[in-house]
Amino acid sequence: MNLEFIKPDEIEARSFAIIEEKLKYKNIPENQKLILKRVIHTTADFDYIENLKFSEHAVEIALQALKNGASIITDTNMALSGIHKKSLHALGGKAYCFMADSDVAEQAKARGITRAMASMEKACDLKGDFIFAIGNAPTALYQLSELIDAKKINPKLIIAVPVGFVNVIESKNLIMQKKINYITAQGNKGGSSVAVAICNALLYQICRMA
Repeated sequence: MNLEFIKPDEIEARSFAIIEEKLKYKNIPENQKLILKRVIHTTADFDYIENLKFSEHAVEIALQALKNGASIITDTNMALSGIHKKSLHALGGKAYCFMADSDVAEQAKARGITRAMASMEKACDLKGDFIFAIGNAPTALYQLSELIDAKKINPKLIIAVPVGFVNVIESKNLIMQKKINYITAQGNKGGSSVAVAICNALLYQICRMA
């Protein structure tokens, strides 16, 4: 079998055309659809049509926060490396992951908590507005919930898409019950790549229209 040679940019265009065909009869706001398309493109999983959920005005609020220089905090260095930092920096924001920091490791060991929990606490020391992109650790979402209740942190948006089977659904539901802005993948699906796809879809809505 001879494979057709297709240029990389054409592959992406064809892929998005296939996804768009699946979505054309769905009643989805355009700014949410742009995020959904990138998540499906990343995962090749059309289940996200049903399980990617947005709080009211979450996208609009996140876009405005990024335009105003909000930064992004994530729970994996994999996600950190995937965020389109050139776009983020152009808007005045930065990307952070504290999971590999020695002080986070020390705090986690001393207190018997996860590094994800300790890294969320460390984020409280930063100034400015933030979006949290959680694609791996449910405990990060639990800790964010506690920090929000204690009024130690006030995220502009939480991207709540940890993947797995233990405490994943519960942690997502906990975030959805808060009076905060969220984008989440209901159920067990998600992951760092999904968190990155959502972050970049938000950034591209701003930077590619500028």
